Amino acid sequence: MIKISHETPKCLLKDSKHFCDYQYALVHLLEEDKEYRSHFIKCRDEGTPIYLDNSLHELGYAVGGEILQKWVNILKPKYVFVPDVWEDKNETLINALHWINYDYPRNTTPIAVVQAKSYEEAQECYLEFKSIGYKKIAFSYGASYYNDLSKHPNKDIGKALGRITTISKLFDSGVITETDKIHLLGCASPFEFSLYKDMPFIDSIDTSNPVMAALEGKKYNHSLVMDKPKANMNSFFNISLGKIDLELVKYNTNKFISFLEV
Repeated sequence: MIKISHETPKCLLKDSKHFCDYQYALVHLLEEDKEYRSHFIKCRDEGTPIYLDNSLHELGYAVGGEILQKWVNILKPKYVFVPDVWEDKNETLINALHWINYDYPRNTTPIAVVQAKSYEEAQECYLEFKSIGYKKIAFSYGASYYNDLSKHPNKDIGKALGRITTISKLFDSGVITETDKIHLLGCASPFEFSLYKDMPFIDSIDTSNPVMAALEGKKYNHSLVMDKPKANMNSFFNISLGKIDLELVKYNTNKFISFLEV
């Protein structure tokens, strides 16, 4: 069973426990916001699984060093995404080599994120991660080379098809095996996730897509072929509960799950 989490505005954090298999923490928000911080400390105390993200997508750079180490030690997350550098394989591998040797809490596992400018670099990056000891590896949703692999005129659909093409080719060539564990970071178009049912190595997904679509008043359609919402955590983190259609959030998150189960 693929585990799912949807990042939400602050006012929905408590409710998110009802539609998420784990809680997804952004390290920069732990630093900045007391209410957000308290939620995740409570999750830790309750034994709720936490994935700790380095905030690359939100900030444009990954938070690492003493700040990330501090929150690893405080939250003792199930997984932590080690610092990566957008579309830079070499710098990402340098970081991965450093962080594989960090003294993690007993139940914390590091995740390395594939960064590349081409399919060939992605293959090299994945193989390097495995060789240095990473047990779980992630693929982001937005890599530019995905559009080189899929020339669909809609760039978001092209990225979705490009990521599944990358993963499929890596599996077909034996680089990815059935016993590997892969995390899918984010979403360009939600229909993509209906295509992973025969891939036992897809272990977990995080995406705010169904929630952000609801914040824009968009109801998931039957095919889930939809434009990527412009709404994101940066712009809607502090939205008030009264401005959110909770029934639409519930509908979209349930529809998302149903496509994984087709």
